[in-house]
Amino acid sequence: MELGIALALIVAAFVLGWLGAARRERARASTAATAQTEKAEGLGERIERLERDRRQMDLVLSSMLEGVVLFDGSGQMVYANSATEGHLGAVPRSVEALLPLGMRSAVERAIVERAPVSSEAEVGASRWLRGSAVPVHADGSVLLVVRDVTEARRLEAVRRDFVANASHELKTPAATIQAAAETIRRAATDDPSVVPRFAAQLEGEAIRLSRIVGDLLDLSRLESGSELEDVVALDAVLRDESERFEEPAAEAGVQLTITANGPARVRGSARDLALLVRNLVDNAIRYTAAGGSVDVALAADDGEAVLTVSDTGVGIPTRDLPRVFERFYRVDRARSRETGGTGLGLSIVRHVVENHGGHVSVDSELGRGTRFEVRLPAVG
Repeated sequence: MELGIALALIVAAFVLGWLGAARRERARASTAATAQTEKAEGLGERIERLERDRRQMDLVLSSMLEGVVLFDGSGQMVYANSATEGHLGAVPRSVEALLPLGMRSAVERAIVERAPVSSEAEVGASRWLRGSAVPVHADGSVLLVVRDVTEARRLEAVRRDFVANASHELKTPAATIQAAAETIRRAATDDPSVVPRFAAQLEGEAIRLSRIVGDLLDLSRLESGSELEDVVALDAVLRDESERFEEPAAEAGVQLTITANGPARVRGSARDLALLVRNLVDNAIRYTAAGGSVDVALAADDGEAVLTVSDTGVGIPTRDLPRVFERFYRVDRARSRETGGTGLGLSIVRHVVENHGGHVSVDSELGRGTRFEVRLPAVG
C-alpha cells in the first residue's frame, strides 16, 4: 500500500475514533437529558473524559509533520491540524477553497468514487507536495493527508542519475574489453603481431573497470556512514600510504613531497581515512604534467588536523569548482579517461570527510594548479 494512503488510514482511524465517541456521548447526553434517567455528575464525567480525549488527539495530530484535513460529505472542513497551514499556505474551509488544484481534484474524486486518490503538485520554488485523499465514513467524509516530498523527489532524481551514470561508465570499458577480446581471437591466427597491443588494451580496460567497481562499492559503503570508534594517527596513515604514491609519481615525472609536522590524531576509521589520502594524492598526480610537483602536508591547527594536497597541475575552471565533489563529474573527461580516473575519487573524499565531522575545500587557478584542504576534529 502506498505510504501516504496508509498514513491517511491510520490518522483516519484515530480521528474517527474520537469523533465516534463524541457522537455517542452527545446522543447519550441528549437521551439522558430527555429521559432524565442519568445523574448530572455522571454526564459531567463523560463530557470531561471526552474533552480530555480531544486534547490528546489535538496534541498527537499537531505534532505531525504531515498536514491533516478532514472534510465532511458536503465538502466542508471539519478538522485541520497545525501543519496544514504550513504546507498549503492556509487552512481550506471547504473543498472548493483547497489549493493546489490537483489536491482539490483528488478529494472530489475520493468523495464521488469512494476510493483512495493521490496527487502530487509543485508549489513555490521547486517544492513538491503529495496529497492522499481517503474516504473514511459512509456519510461521504474524506481525510486528506499532505506531505512534503521535495527531498524524496530529489533523492529519487539523484538515484536515477547515479544509475544512468554508473551504467554509462561501466558500459564503456566493458565494450572495449569485448572488442579487444574479439580482435585478439581473430588476430591469433590472422595477424599475431597485433596481439600484444590489443592484449595491453584489454588489460588496461579491465583495470579501469575494476577501479570503477571498487570505487562504487566504497562510495556505497561510505554513504551509510563510517565507523568512528578508533583513535587514528593520521600521520601514520599518511606514512603508510606514501609508498603507494612513489611509483605513480615517478612514472608521471612528478616530484612528490610529503610532510607531517608532528602527530595528528582523529577519531574515525583508518580504512576510510586512507581512502581519503589516497584519492586526493592520486588525483593530484593524475592532473599534473611531467616536471610538475605535488606537495602533501599534515599539521595541527587550533584543535583540528589539517591535511593539504597542492599540485602545479592543469587547474580547475572557476565555474567547475562547486561541482568537483559530485559523483562522476569530470572537468576534463578525455584526460580523466586517459589517466584512468573513475570520476568518483573526490566524491569519496567528501563522504569520508563528512562522516568524520570535518570540512573539505578547494582552491584552484586554471593552468597554475589546485589546492585541497581537509580539516578534521583532532583528539588529544
